[in-house]
Amino acid sequence: MSAIFPLKDIRAGQKGIGKTVFSGDKIEDFQVEVLGILKNIGPDQSVIIARLSGGQLEKTGVIQGMSGSPVYIDGKLVGAVALAFSFAKDPIAGIRPIEDMLPLGARQQIAARGAAVPRPAKSGDSDLIEIATPLSFNGFTPATIQHFSEQMRQLGLEPRQGVSSGGQIPAKMGDPSRLRPGEMISVQLLSGDWGIGADGTVTEVDGNRIFAFGHRFLSVGGTELPFARANVLTVLANLSSSFKISSPLEWMGTITEDRSTSIYGELARKAATIPLTIDVNGYRHAPLSYHMEMVNDRILSPFILQMAVFSAIDATERTLGMGSFSLKGQIDFQQNFPPLRLDNTYAGDFGVPQTASLGVSTPLSYIMSAGFDTLKVKDIRLSIDASEKKDVLQLDQVAVSKREIHPGDTVELAVTLAGENGAEMMRSIKYKVPIGAPAGTLQFTVADATTTNLTEFQQTIGVLPKSA
Repeated sequence: MSAIFPLKDIRAGQKGIGKTVFSGDKIEDFQVEVLGILKNIGPDQSVIIARLSGGQLEKTGVIQGMSGSPVYIDGKLVGAVALAFSFAKDPIAGIRPIEDMLPLGARQQIAARGAAVPRPAKSGDSDLIEIATPLSFNGFTPATIQHFSEQMRQLGLEPRQGVSSGGQIPAKMGDPSRLRPGEMISVQLLSGDWGIGADGTVTEVDGNRIFAFGHRFLSVGGTELPFARANVLTVLANLSSSFKISSPLEWMGTITEDRSTSIYGELARKAATIPLTIDVNGYRHAPLSYHMEMVNDRILSPFILQMAVFSAIDATERTLGMGSFSLKGQIDFQQNFPPLRLDNTYAGDFGVPQTASLGVSTPLSYIMSAGFDTLKVKDIRLSIDASEKKDVLQLDQVAVSKREIHPGDTVELAVTLAGENGAEMMRSIKYKVPIGAPAGTLQFTVADATTTNLTEFQQTIGVLPKSA
């Protein structure tokens, strides 16, 4: 563990050095001049304000991806570059004191989903905010990034397509001794044929523990996210916010805690991930198959699955005009639990990727939020078949065979379905009235699976106890 330069000894005018990667995997120094301290920016939290210089910083300003870059005075660790002023012309940064970061590793891993984020500090028309974490997408379509970008920005992420070379990361764990403070890492939410990676910098390495970013990633509390050592291809100066273009090199370990002041991880620890396979059979191209590993997280996994299905449809078939998509597959579980089978058809003139992707991710969200510790997802396999026909039927009317029934009776429902060009289809459904059914009106709901599940969910919520 590095010697610490305590916050109480910080004074305006002090000078030090910071460490980060501007190119390749070479750690370079930049200069730091302390301007002062902003106290109580958050609960029991203060931030050191400093001017950065050297390297490319006069041209680029504070760079997305350098969050976590360690700062030293007299060879002692002060903290991590973590915040910056929006729309600032000068490279002025907020440095997170290392004292606020280190207790993270000693805490028990109690999930704190949606933990509070320190309020921004005002300075004229600018806010001192956490440096946005660049989120790199590989293999995804531009429409996917655009569709989900607002949700990602609300999480403090800045989605960027093609700013990481991606590709397959060797399965073998890298040498933990190669990871040093100031080096670039990429938290891999999805890897394989497609990739999603969040980039930042290592602040401190203490044995098999690392501290990085200097601020939250997603503030999901206790978690299990794989991370890799990364290579910086270049720094792109941008009028809005400069950022690093990077590439993951080799697996290094697992991020186990993500809280407001830092992320904390363990080297050489393999994260439990969910294998994801998506097969696409289009009507204008040969079958395609995508193989990926997805993080196992109750909030992130459904969101990533939704984006993957959206992109698979958007990338391989047209999404405007008449068309249908048959989506089949299953979610397998560990410990011999029976699989959840999916079999739905989505049709329309527009908006089909949104509907289909939500139809797949919603069941996964219910499963992972159910609260059953033993119900763990083993893998997910999906198959999407596309058709130019609008394969859709609308429920037109329902008629019952008799108006008065008794417990034990069988009632027949005649369902009329209306298709394209006036075509009609009849279906018969038989229902046996349960023995012991109470007297009164018996109501039938005939609907698609999504509507039925939503109705049942709303009815369940309606009978839950409520506080006064």
